[in-house]
Amino acid sequence: MFIEKFLPTARKRMHCIASDASLLQAARLLERDHDILLVCDHDGRMVGVLTKTDAVRQIGICTGASCTAPVTQAMTREVKTETPRGQLKDVWEMMKKHRLKNIPVVDPDSKPLGVLNARDVLQNLWHEVQHEEDLLFNYVMNVGYR
Repeated sequence: MFIEKFLPTARKRMHCIASDASLLQAARLLERDHDILLVCDHDGRMVGVLTKTDAVRQIGICTGASCTAPVTQAMTREVKTETPRGQLKDVWEMMKKHRLKNIPVVDPDSKPLGVLNARDVLQNLWHEVQHEEDLLFNYVMNVGYR
């Protein structure tokens, strides 16, 4: 199953912040229901991600004016991403291997298209398995072939 089928859901989970935004601005966004912020440059290309863990780690060591540092000081730069043409099962394998909860989906220019969440990926894979199981059961029981 291709990722592009799930882009509408992935778009709803996508929240971007400018690379020159302050860490405090990011913390306010992360305080809501956001798990991850995609950090984008002025051209709209993703240059990193900022998670709640990244923000807490940086804020925990900041003193005074350093709390107003840009998100680029706390963000993760080496980001695992996927493209819309990728397979959902490959996303799940990447999430398990690297212990990731979210994977950004980007276009060839590194512009973000959405964020896939582990819960959504697993739920869709489970539905796919159930559908295949139903098809196999119907085939074996000769349902619909009379």
